[in-house]
Amino acid sequence: MKQLICILLLFLVSEIRSFDLVIDEIPDDLENLFDLEVDGFLSKPMMRNGRYQRSTLNDEDSGESVAGDDKISIYSYKVQSTITSRLVDTMIQSKVENKAKHAQNLVFDVQIPKGAFIHNFTMNINGITFTSSIREKSAARQQYAQARAKGKAAGIVRSSALDMENFKAELNVPGGMKVQFEIHYQEMMRRKLGSYEYVIPLQPGRLAKHLEVDVRIIEPQGLRYVHVPNSLGDHFAGITTISKGEKKAHVSFKPTVAQQRKCPTCSATAVDGNFVVTYDVHRETKAGELEIFNGYFIHYFAPDNLDPLPKNILFVIDVSGSMWGLKMKQTVEAMKTILGDLRPDDHFSVVDFNHNVRTWRDDLVAATASQKEDAKKYIQEIHPNGGTNINEALLRAIFILKEASNLGMLDPNSVSMIVLVSDGDPTVGELKLTKIQKNVKQNIPKDVSLFSLGIGFDVDYDFLDRLAHENHGMAQRIFGNQETSSQMKKFYNQVSTPLLKKVEFNYPQGSVSDVTQNSFDNYFGGSEIVVAGKVDADNVQHLQSIITATSSNAELVLETLTDVEGLDDFLKKEPHADPKFTEKLWAYLTINQLLAERNLAPTAALKRNLTRSILQMSLDHHIVTPFTAMLIENPERNERMLADSPQDQKRGCCPVDNDPHFIIHLLKIQENICFNIDSEPGNILNLVSDPDSGIVVNGQLTGAKKRENTKLSTYFGKIGFYFKNKGLKVEISTEMITLKDGSYSTALSWSDTGSIIRKRLLVSVKKDRSVTITVDTEMSFMVLLHRVWKNHPVNVDFLGIYIPPTNRFSPSAHGLIGQFMSEPEVHIFNERPSQDPEKPEATMEVKGHKLTVTSGLQKDYRTDQLFGTNVHCWFVHNSGKGFIDGHYNDYLVPHLYSFLKNP
Repeated sequence: MKQLICILLLFLVSEIRSFDLVIDEIPDDLENLFDLEVDGFLSKPMMRNGRYQRSTLNDEDSGESVAGDDKISIYSYKVQSTITSRLVDTMIQSKVENKAKHAQNLVFDVQIPKGAFIHNFTMNINGITFTSSIREKSAARQQYAQARAKGKAAGIVRSSALDMENFKAELNVPGGMKVQFEIHYQEMMRRKLGSYEYVIPLQPGRLAKHLEVDVRIIEPQGLRYVHVPNSLGDHFAGITTISKGEKKAHVSFKPTVAQQRKCPTCSATAVDGNFVVTYDVHRETKAGELEIFNGYFIHYFAPDNLDPLPKNILFVIDVSGSMWGLKMKQTVEAMKTILGDLRPDDHFSVVDFNHNVRTWRDDLVAATASQKEDAKKYIQEIHPNGGTNINEALLRAIFILKEASNLGMLDPNSVSMIVLVSDGDPTVGELKLTKIQKNVKQNIPKDVSLFSLGIGFDVDYDFLDRLAHENHGMAQRIFGNQETSSQMKKFYNQVSTPLLKKVEFNYPQGSVSDVTQNSFDNYFGGSEIVVAGKVDADNVQHLQSIITATSSNAELVLETLTDVEGLDDFLKKEPHADPKFTEKLWAYLTINQLLAERNLAPTAALKRNLTRSILQMSLDHHIVTPFTAMLIENPERNERMLADSPQDQKRGCCPVDNDPHFIIHLLKIQENICFNIDSEPGNILNLVSDPDSGIVVNGQLTGAKKRENTKLSTYFGKIGFYFKNKGLKVEISTEMITLKDGSYSTALSWSDTGSIIRKRLLVSVKKDRSVTITVDTEMSFMVLLHRVWKNHPVNVDFLGIYIPPTNRFSPSAHGLIGQFMSEPEVHIFNERPSQDPEKPEATMEVKGHKLTVTSGLQKDYRTDQLFGTNVHCWFVHNSGKGFIDGHYNDYLVPHLYSFLKNP
């Protein structure tokens, strides 16, 4: 009998945020492959240098049970990493078994470092090995379409994340089945604050019979030190071993099952965090290192014995209403430290903005002790309110820098920069993001760098990232929690110590080709500049580089030579070294450079040429980029999955929009479940009822102007919020927003941008777009306004509500949305074709029910308020019957601020 496995893969790297997936049924001859297993798991080929090698399993059984109450057991969880001259190759392998007698989900969920390239993924499902290949996206999609046409496809799965690159595979498998997952990715180590830091997110999720982290470091330049901080906590103190030689080191972490337990009798694992290795190389005698191997060269440049250049810095800080509370408190705390660290020869000023733009000083001032203290007091007294005028704020900062330069106030050896801190999209002034980018690019001097810090989950980070990279800077997202201050200071420390400017690398003519980049705007202390290219074989022995740059005193000229024979001898004798490290590093740097150039391409023709170059390099070097897809197949190539990359989509827990459509995002399984409520105009539905927290959210329905196809569509025309412990009520309709406190009442119009703060509750309105309610900095709610043509024959204005999963409701919370704040156990399996070939069906187990659900798309209006963004959903029919508790009539309440009775 055929058994169907449904699989969900969430694959997110750099610009890639999610992908489509197809899998077919497991073949009939599954049982015949059991005899190929070794100790319960099939020996499978492992990719190394483009070839497969057979691996064997020789792990000893500790005899200690690691299966949880659900009878799912991790047999082994291994991380093996090799660092060859800053190039990291990482393999993560997990072997999992469902020891229950019934079908269950087996999960492989790993975080991929930002900027890493995945180049291989395999699965072994009771003897069937699925391997991966990289294809041009349209070709891969064509094969996917062919699979669908033959009835093989199980449907399309779409998912997304905020800033965390995540790879997740989840299989619903029969009892007794064993699965082995294995992923390979590569990245380049970046030197920050004087050291290289290699971070392995180590979160197996449960006890593992064999858990191992094995890191080997090979650095021809010589290792100065290797350190493993106790990042996983005191629980694991003394378990890690470090063996260090002159040019190589070995780090090993192998906790036993007993050591993994949170307590001696606990069944939960204490392994949940980052395993971190830091190191640095010797560079006392020379500023750079040229390494040539197998036809490629890598040039590392990191001089540290230089005095810092003076800097001219404008801090541009968003103080709009959405920054109120913890975000602003943490920003003020960080800025006090940052201002205190300014050097006497630095010059600075502060620009703060909401719908208006203010400056602490209209001109740059010297960073004297008194000026720094005065700036701290100014920032301390800021009270966030109003809208967001990013365009005018940045242009004001640029004007101040240009004026100072024109007046001869700047040291010719100084470095100028702007640091933008913001948590939102523009709501005042220029609203078009591309226009803001163009305005900044046209006005900012070429020698000024722009750095962006995006705060919060809903910030348009892509916009801030483009803004920074187009103007010689970098960006970072910070999530607006208790760590905001330390994250801001860490980011600032990376960019606040310029040592050189106008750095240029010059190689003998004809000796090198395809160089990634040979000129850089600035070099910051504690970092490293890396140049790579191909080497002409006849000039290998004589390759040198002349580096010119501006230092704090004068023009600087440095020379770097290479010892080719010594490097060859060392690497050929080192069995763990990657013999293709120079080629891989060159490809990694080149693809990243081409992606950056493509983002700035002024013409469509140039963008197409760059796209072709990126695609070809991706295929040649077997790595996933935004223009390729990963095809995962069994040996017969009749069982397929497709990993593709649609655009990034923001999402929260539970959007409610349109008819009214509910979208419940389940974080555990990374799926959207959708259902409609077919009720009557005028009825009031309870969305959240939390008597312990004293919070109610209700929505009143309004109807369309007439029926279509005998159906009258309904929408939310009014939404009420009651915060009982504060005695506050907020009523949002399509006409206005009203805040009530007993007999006190104040209103805001949708036609203006503004904010109201009362009893630590903030109501922020973005003109004709949205209302955000923030409660004690711990909870937030967003309501979107949807306007339609007033003379439309059918449609009416309506509201949508979005509630993020970070809201901390009590366990007693209920309601159509509130019941899902504690996520139920949901299994989706047996995906199969339906009468509509575009809408496959599946079986969903939830709350003791087995439901037939349908795959489809639903509009999410947060990123595109006019047309909406399609997100994938599994639709539950009959007004959510079986998925919601009881019947939808149980959620009708008499008034806009009524609690739900007896949920």
